[in-house]
Amino acid sequence: MPRFPIKMPQLGESIAEATIREILIAPGDEVKADQNIFEVETDKAMMEVTTPCGGIISEITALVGTSYPVGSQIAMIEATEEDALKAGLIRPAETAAASTPASAGTKSEENLHFAIAEKDLIDHSIPSPVKPTVEGGLPVPVRSSVYLSPRLRHRMEELGLNSADLAGLPGSGAGGRVTVEDFEKFIQALDQSRMTDASPMRIAVADSMRRSWTRPLASVTVPVVMDAVLAHRKRVEAKPGVSLYAMRALAIALSENTAVAGRLIGTKIVHPNAIDIGFAVEADDGVLVPVIRNVDQKTLAELQPPYDDLVRLARERRLPREAMGAGIATITNVGPFGITAASPIPLPEQNLVLGLMAGRKVPVWDDAKGEFVPRMESQFVLSFDHRILDGGAAGRLLQRIGALLQEPGKL
Repeated sequence: MPRFPIKMPQLGESIAEATIREILIAPGDEVKADQNIFEVETDKAMMEVTTPCGGIISEITALVGTSYPVGSQIAMIEATEEDALKAGLIRPAETAAASTPASAGTKSEENLHFAIAEKDLIDHSIPSPVKPTVEGGLPVPVRSSVYLSPRLRHRMEELGLNSADLAGLPGSGAGGRVTVEDFEKFIQALDQSRMTDASPMRIAVADSMRRSWTRPLASVTVPVVMDAVLAHRKRVEAKPGVSLYAMRALAIALSENTAVAGRLIGTKIVHPNAIDIGFAVEADDGVLVPVIRNVDQKTLAELQPPYDDLVRLARERRLPREAMGAGIATITNVGPFGITAASPIPLPEQNLVLGLMAGRKVPVWDDAKGEFVPRMESQFVLSFDHRILDGGAAGRLLQRIGALLQEPGKL
């Protein structure tokens, strides 16, 4: 039977490589289509690589602990021409040529495990080292307003550094410009300091936050009385978390005016096609943001099971692919940490992030009783791209969310 390469698939929109953590098969094993054969780690989650079709594993070229770019060959499979045709590994006109072993660089991108456009294929002849680099993770360059000479930029690229790594470094050049000499002294000083490797997730978070700050961001805060939500939570059996109430209220508010969750591209505001909302989950050395799709079309009760499942999978770093990728906004609840004020940063591909602060008992004036009464209140902080929203629109959005939370039974 002809042999075909099994290659590292595209595991996410911004994932350029993955590290082999476990090999689940051995040469000579007979496998079925879509069978898990490798467990790999990306900067976002633990995931599996599956077989493109049924057949026999003839060779395993990947090594445990090694990181491979998308499109790199990691194994070979012997398969019938019929199975290869069904899997899209070959075209009908290519069946005659399929009997010869495939070699790296001679097959087109049609032989990738999953279909990948040529523009997305990263061509590397050898795997990258296990140690993560700044170029790994989310491969989007960051432009700094600080002038760096071409010579200095070249030197930084050699070491896998970017302009954000030089924050706080005083320059001796004209106008405080950092010179190559300043940079070399900085590197020498680092050698005298204790250093530990940053995890792939920490590098991904850092890269994401740098890209977020290329936009003008602002934050507004509104106090929200939470007594109605807490009372409703006690009455229902499922006990949804406060974040889920806020997610549902945010989805309804955004569905009423999708422009506030849009993105400014040139002179056009691009409205979202769906109200897909993510929520931050603390994971080992970082944060994952699973996404629930079409939140505005689901009730609170319908959202509870997938929400609970995604929290568990995120903590295990085993998020399914459909729960990864861009939403239009994110909910982050920092209340459990006792935080009463914060300025969350929206993800680069999003315009909004809603932060929930810790609840506190405060006196609130009751018009009916004519006196102050104790209420559980939480500060809701909305951070946003100031190009899309102004303070007034952001405040109205928060007020609408607060009003919806006063009638949690309708969520």
